[in-house]
Amino acid sequence: MSHKVSRRALGVAGTSAALAATAALLAQGSANADVFVKLPDQAQSTTLQDGTKVSITRTGETAVVAPSLGGTPLHRAAQVSARYQVTSSKKAKIRIQAGYIVGCQVNISSVSGGGTGATTENLAGTSSATGSGANTSLVLGPGQATQYYINQVEKADDFGAQQYTNNVDYEGTKLKLSYTGSQLQLTGCAGYAQARSIAVVRVRTSNVDKQVTFYGRPFSIG
Repeated sequence: MSHKVSRRALGVAGTSAALAATAALLAQGSANADVFVKLPDQAQSTTLQDGTKVSITRTGETAVVAPSLGGTPLHRAAQVSARYQVTSSKKAKIRIQAGYIVGCQVNISSVSGGGTGATTENLAGTSSATGSGANTSLVLGPGQATQYYINQVEKADDFGAQQYTNNVDYEGTKLKLSYTGSQLQLTGCAGYAQARSIAVVRVRTSNVDKQVTFYGRPFSIG
């Protein structure tokens, strides 16, 4: 009789151990899983001095945040996607630069980007960015934020030489721009990190030259 009880006890103990191991594996898998972030669609409108109405929309913005690379919080990675549309009530020259503001232990809701070209907000120390648009690697320390642009377009300069630029230009009444799965990597940030989409739009009519900055909602990248 005691032998049967002992076997039952061993069976229960073995089942408990198996359940505990399964739970541990599930917890580890959950911790290492990508996090999908869906951001809200946004719109912004403005009327230029000559009466031209300009509207900017951002739709389908998402981020897939990967777990810490190498098991250390110093490395983050995310794949970002979004669609933009700029509409003008009159024919105009429209330019857009789309990208992100990324911050390390900074409330980037209060950090604004610059005009044309990449702008770095050196809130403490220095930061750097390397890569080509759709695959960008950033190095940030605590209290730093930087801005970079995603799209790179090959164009001829005034002398006919090919060059890369972040400017996407169109002449007409409607411009569309999209990117899918652009890779963002961040190293050097031991604390929390955030990102926020940004688009710098320039509209030029025969009478007005206006630049508008369009900010997205901040999201965590770990």
